[in-house]
Amino acid sequence: MTAVPVLSRPAWIKARAPVGEEYERLRAVMRDLGLHTVCEEARCPNIGDCWNRGTATFMILGDVCTRACGFCAVKTGLPRLPPDLREAARVAEAAARMGLRHAVITSVNRDDQRDGGAGVFAACIRQIRERVPGCTVEVLIPDFKGDAAALQVVIGAAPDVLNHNTETVPRLYRHVRPGARFERSLELLHRAKAAGLLTKSGIMVGLGEEPEEVRETVRRIREAGTDILTVGQYLRPSAHHLPIVRYYEPAEFAEIKRYAVGLGYRHVESGPLVRSSYHAEEQVSR
Repeated sequence: MTAVPVLSRPAWIKARAPVGEEYERLRAVMRDLGLHTVCEEARCPNIGDCWNRGTATFMILGDVCTRACGFCAVKTGLPRLPPDLREAARVAEAAARMGLRHAVITSVNRDDQRDGGAGVFAACIRQIRERVPGCTVEVLIPDFKGDAAALQVVIGAAPDVLNHNTETVPRLYRHVRPGARFERSLELLHRAKAAGLLTKSGIMVGLGEEPEEVRETVRRIREAGTDILTVGQYLRPSAHHLPIVRYYEPAEFAEIKRYAVGLGYRHVESGPLVRSSYHAEEQVSR
């Protein structure tokens, strides 16, 4: 593959520094309860903004992912420990201490587990509802290797939002998400929507996709019944990850949003620093 030159970060890629009283309070809660957040593990650029607004995304099932996607900063390998059956109670306790009105839960891929960790997702949904009545729950789930029974375990717990990211255009899957399949992700979204759930997905841009591929991908995600879409700029976590092919300008994100809204999405977040959980609590209320 042809080498990609290292690009200078444009002026519009600016994130709030992770400092502040609320940021420190949330970090203390997470450490006290022995929990992980995707905000930290994936080096999300919005951690300062979100944590200072009192929102965070819990990452369950450990901090080691069984897949090795070229864009992700989360550690990869074979997890040494089985899922912690007490983790759901700690997530619910954290939600209560934080006073959350909307909780977002994601995970590493656990292809080493028979159900991919679906049971722990379901337990988190139920325990948050029991511990924090009125708190809505959004789950950002892996594809469970296409296991319909595992997906049904999560659907059966009736999350308020079921999110599954498609991440990139089909042509780049082997390069960007070697352990995943675009059609498998669309089928997951379709099944969740058929079950009556509010569904959500997200993609990154800047990995070498063509504009028409972005539009086609956004269209196919919508055709799977997806209600909410997030589109953000890929930012390289380290020199060992996939290079950034180009930075999209704010006007290009605005154009993608206009196109997506025209397809019938109920809500679209599209911008350089947009990530899966960006303004998630506002999307539910809308």
